[in-house]
Amino acid sequence: MTMNTQDKIKQQVTGNPVVLYMKGTPQMPQCGFSAMAIQVLQACGVANPVTVNVLADPEIREGIKQYANWPTIPQLYVNGEFVGGSDILKEMYQSGELQKLLEGLRQQT
Repeated sequence: MTMNTQDKIKQQVTGNPVVLYMKGTPQMPQCGFSAMAIQVLQACGVANPVTVNVLADPEIREGIKQYANWPTIPQLYVNGEFVGGSDILKEMYQSGELQKLLEGLRQQT
């Protein structure tokens, strides 16, 4: 039985403490927003977040937009919960909220 895209996404976000859906890879982001999201996570001490390159999987690329009902990529999930896109990450980082959210997870990653 093949898993549908929504199930696959659910498994990814619930199976890992921090998941970033992005364009490209942490080493080679394919858009400025994805690059910024990785930088913000690294600044919060998340050295190796689980990342999913949506450009490598068109079904995930479309499916993730429906999953969170959020039209843009990157998308960050922490403990299975949708946190937001790059603008939200940046605001949360500047306010210190993101660091608090990720603090308890640092030991796990």
